[in-house]
Amino acid sequence: MRTRRDRNPAVQMMIGVCIIVVGMLFLLDNLGWLDLDLRLHVLPTILIVCGVLKLVQTRNGAGMIVGGALIFFGGMLWLKEAGLIYFGWSTVWPLAMIIAGAAAVYKASTGRKAFDSVGNSVSLEKGAEDSVVEVTAIMGGYKSRMITQDFRGGEITAIMGGCDLDLRQASINGDAVLNVFAMFGGITIKVPVDWTVVIQGTPVMGGFDEKTVPPGASNKRLIVRGYAIMGGVELRN
Repeated sequence: MRTRRDRNPAVQMMIGVCIIVVGMLFLLDNLGWLDLDLRLHVLPTILIVCGVLKLVQTRNGAGMIVGGALIFFGGMLWLKEAGLIYFGWSTVWPLAMIIAGAAAVYKASTGRKAFDSVGNSVSLEKGAEDSVVEVTAIMGGYKSRMITQDFRGGEITAIMGGCDLDLRQASINGDAVLNVFAMFGGITIKVPVDWTVVIQGTPVMGGFDEKTVPPGASNKRLIVRGYAIMGGVELRN
């Protein structure tokens, strides 16, 4: 099976520029030309960059809340390490609960969305929401099996957690787009042997691992897009 690994040049350029800038700052700090103590700011920087990538990738409100939360907490940690503000875990965990609740309420009020191969939103017929997957696993695990015969894709986010999605009894009519975001976590997707998997993901100190069996001639394509940041995405039969 031929699996394409197309990536967005603009996103690739943004990631490359961020890595160059951070590397230059570390070099100048190590040479003594700057006194930034960047070691204290590694985690906040990672959270902010991951939040930006999530906002660029997501196509639903829950994903936007997750991306905004990563940027928010990263910014708060930056300010704390700079000595401008102070907060402890007694402040962090209520905020985390509020953000998680807001994501759950937004997800329940807006319903699920499907997307075509170019990223445009596709309207779902009444009762067709079972054909779309929307999962957010944060410091936890999610395991599910779908048997829909008209799988439309969706979005999976795993942050310090894992997701195991079994689609081996499902089917696709044409193309389905699945957006994935694995950060310090892992996503495993099992697909039928007659599906062609097209990976358009960007690994950042992580990886996409495609282990499916060649299906031969098939018009059923699962297009997987997104990021594996210090985490992994595995697709297999």
